[in-house]
Amino acid sequence: MLNFSNLNKSARLALYAVALVFGLSTIRLITGASDLTSVGTASAALLLSVPIAMAALGGLFSERSGIVNIGLEGMMIMGAWGGGFIGSKHGPWAGLVAGIFMGAVGALIHAIATVGFGVDHVVSGVAVNIIAAGLVRYFSTILYKNGTWLGPSQSPDVDAIGTNGLPILSGGNLFGWHSPDLLGKIAAKNWFFISDLFAILRGLTGEVSYVTMIAIALVPLSYWFLWHTAFGLRLRSAGEAPTAAESLGVNVYKMKYAGVLISGAFAGLGGAFLAIVAANHYQEAQTGGRGYIGLAALIFGNWRPGGLMAGSALFGFADALQLRDSEAVHALLMLVAVAMIAFAVVNIRKKKFATVAVGFVLAVASVALYYGIDQLPGQFVTMTPYVMTLLVLSLGTQRLRMPAADGVPYRRGGGK
Repeated sequence: MLNFSNLNKSARLALYAVALVFGLSTIRLITGASDLTSVGTASAALLLSVPIAMAALGGLFSERSGIVNIGLEGMMIMGAWGGGFIGSKHGPWAGLVAGIFMGAVGALIHAIATVGFGVDHVVSGVAVNIIAAGLVRYFSTILYKNGTWLGPSQSPDVDAIGTNGLPILSGGNLFGWHSPDLLGKIAAKNWFFISDLFAILRGLTGEVSYVTMIAIALVPLSYWFLWHTAFGLRLRSAGEAPTAAESLGVNVYKMKYAGVLISGAFAGLGGAFLAIVAANHYQEAQTGGRGYIGLAALIFGNWRPGGLMAGSALFGFADALQLRDSEAVHALLMLVAVAMIAFAVVNIRKKKFATVAVGFVLAVASVALYYGIDQLPGQFVTMTPYVMTLLVLSLGTQRLRMPAADGVPYRRGGGK
């Protein structure tokens, strides 16, 4: 019999991924909601998850240094505005750099307030969000009056950045040669599980923006930087035990400033991604609360790069479904029921019977709701990503461990 405890982390993650695809494939077969595992849904989910992942990575660096960053949303707003403005004038790559810079500027305000003056982290973050929204609106109005923008809430279009896919597997270009699309051919066969798996892989690897590739690569790079470099160790020590770190010669103030500035740069990149890659211009309210969702993904991921990427993917998948097909969102009720049953079974072994009861009640309610109505109301479909995020967070908060000194005020020499 297979013993999961003997498997390494990578093997367990692979098994979880296969189980998830098998579950989606089964639900697709039962409900007929083909968009659950389609190429288009997987591609859209990847596109929608990247800005959230960038915000979450930003939160990771900030909170690992001990600074709570509620201002991620404002930094994303500034990044999106900078990406749209500079990108429309000097090209998309310059726009991305401008977005990173603008996000870092917003982060500098937060760092000066929290690290330099000891302002409450939440108060400072909320202030950054408010200032950012007002500031970009003011700049947009000036540019509109000067005739350089289409209106006070929208920038001119930004040139597109190229895309590519995996050669041979996803029809990618290799030195000018348009290779076969093997994943797409198998996905079109409509075989149970196999075609679903290949369709998801095709959506994740075919016609992907170069910026998306870079953004995804930043996740493992962030893990390496934080957990396998001396600088990363010092930064994390500022968020775990700043007084002890100070006694060992670590400049805690410097680490906190660095963490918050890197945080803003990531959030700015996420905002610029929305303006340049997800769309081709800046639009007012374009971030749509993704900075807050990024913070939720960070918490869901237990302040770890891999976990936050999983949380971002979850929200991106739910968002993609509600944009593409409301029937697929209706079918998600069955998936929720299966997940709640699995959740309850796991907690039976832990003898957490109150949690088990909640899991079974939610499972029964989901099944009853699925068979009780033919179509979900449009308002609920739109809310799906947020409802799913709240549900997962509420069930996943039992094993979370935030950095020990996250949000705790620090003053040099406080341990003396």
